[in-house]
Amino acid sequence: MDFSIALILAQDGVVNGAVYALLGLALVLVFAVTRVIFIPQGEFVTFGALTLAMLCEGKAPATVWLLLMGGVTAFVMECVRSARAQRFGPLARAAFTDLVYPAVMFWLVPQLAGVGLPLWGNVLIALALVVPLGPMLYRIAYQPLAEASVLVLLIASVAVHFALTGLGLVFFGPEGRRTPEFLSGMVDFGLGPWSSQSLFVVIASAILIFLMWLFFGFTLYGRALRATAVNRRGARLVGISTVMSGRITFMVAALVGAISGMLIAPMTTVYYDAGFLIGLKGFVAAIIGGMSSYPLAAAGALVVGLLEAFASFWASAYKEVIVFTLIIPVLLWRSLTTHHIEDEE
Repeated sequence: MDFSIALILAQDGVVNGAVYALLGLALVLVFAVTRVIFIPQGEFVTFGALTLAMLCEGKAPATVWLLLMGGVTAFVMECVRSARAQRFGPLARAAFTDLVYPAVMFWLVPQLAGVGLPLWGNVLIALALVVPLGPMLYRIAYQPLAEASVLVLLIASVAVHFALTGLGLVFFGPEGRRTPEFLSGMVDFGLGPWSSQSLFVVIASAILIFLMWLFFGFTLYGRALRATAVNRRGARLVGISTVMSGRITFMVAALVGAISGMLIAPMTTVYYDAGFLIGLKGFVAAIIGGMSSYPLAAAGALVVGLLEAFASFWASAYKEVIVFTLIIPVLLWRSLTTHHIEDEE
């Protein structure tokens, strides 16, 4: 291996690490606020990428059906909950978010898909379809189990992962898809050329991480999520709705997952089940951060990306094994240095 090859591998590692950092931060956020180990995070990666790819092909994405089905299911569950509690006030908001909005998108998106919108227009439509699936998923699968143990929530996450993977196969099919590049060409910084697309991925990831920092540090909802992450019971005592926190958290996770999928779709072919491995690598980064530290998760994502890139050169057949083996020393170290703490709930 000479310097030029090492530089190319390092560039690939940084690009991959930027995407894994986004997923790792989303996983840490979801676990901190809701205690859910969000295994289906990778499915939002594939849904975002495949939705954008179908829009770029001039086709109405199957996500409109997922959104409509999820909305109807969430609204029915909300009706049952309101009937049991004899509180029908929240049904008006639920009717808009779970019925009216999906119905409008179900009618509007096929009209826009055949117009031939530019890439950025298709990106906005794809986000409008995928991001609302996050709060719907929380309402359907996790809100009824909000007070359950972490183990029960983990089992539910595994079930949700398999369900979403199956739905992805049904609605998107087994064929892989790619999207057009956001930027084309090369940029030379003196040490070697970078593709504009790779540079765009790194910059976009950095901007999104910065926006998340602003959201959590300087907005009311962001501070409410931070308070819930620190102490769920204390947050409830001061009037912060843990249901609202959970829905916002899953919305942010869906947004991060969808954007991550759109960033990688021009560089690799995305299949309906490709998000699982990508999400697992983000999970490795989150484990390095102890499922609690955002800076350590971001640093861990960079390590995972670099390790994967260089492992693909030295032992491409075993690169996945090498990456996931990284969990073992991290877990061993944390098991020796972390004291057991009882669940506050």
